[in-house]
Amino acid sequence: MEGDKDKIADVKTQFIDKIADNMSSFGVSTSVGRVLGIIYMKRSPMTLDELSAETGMSKTRMSQVVREMIDLNIAERVFQKGVRKDLYQVEQDYYQTFVSLFTSTWRKAINKSKHFEQKLQGKLKDLQEDHPLTEADEQAVDEILAEIREWMDYYDWIKRLTEFFESGEIFNHVPKNRQGGNHLE
Repeated sequence: MEGDKDKIADVKTQFIDKIADNMSSFGVSTSVGRVLGIIYMKRSPMTLDELSAETGMSKTRMSQVVREMIDLNIAERVFQKGVRKDLYQVEQDYYQTFVSLFTSTWRKAINKSKHFEQKLQGKLKDLQEDHPLTEADEQAVDEILAEIREWMDYYDWIKRLTEFFESGEIFNHVPKNRQGGNHLE
């Protein structure tokens, strides 16, 4: 019945909106979340034209959103015989989407931190080599270097944590499904 199709479409729209809303928890734009939800609910790859029509976004903006999704490792370009335009598919596994979002965010933070650490160490090395430092300045430099080591140990831990997630080992410790448990507890 026509009324049932409208109700189903409404529920799908609500689901898509909830996915978009949840993406903000990961620091991801609602545009990315909306496109993720649209492709996910369609259950088949879509072109930029189809996505633009579905979202009301320009093709240029849609291209930016899809590129961001690919960078986040939650979408990929796929080939379909007989289709000339690029098609994009999203990860259908919620858990893998979470892992991809979690790890891509932290990988960026790790890379920024390494760059920051190298920059600071370079400045401190230049300071030490330019001229002799007073005992107090040398102590201050040593304290900063110790802080940088702690900082990098922390980011090494985050790196190992992201590898733990990416390897799938996390699911051996926190299984995807509880046996016999209520999903809405």
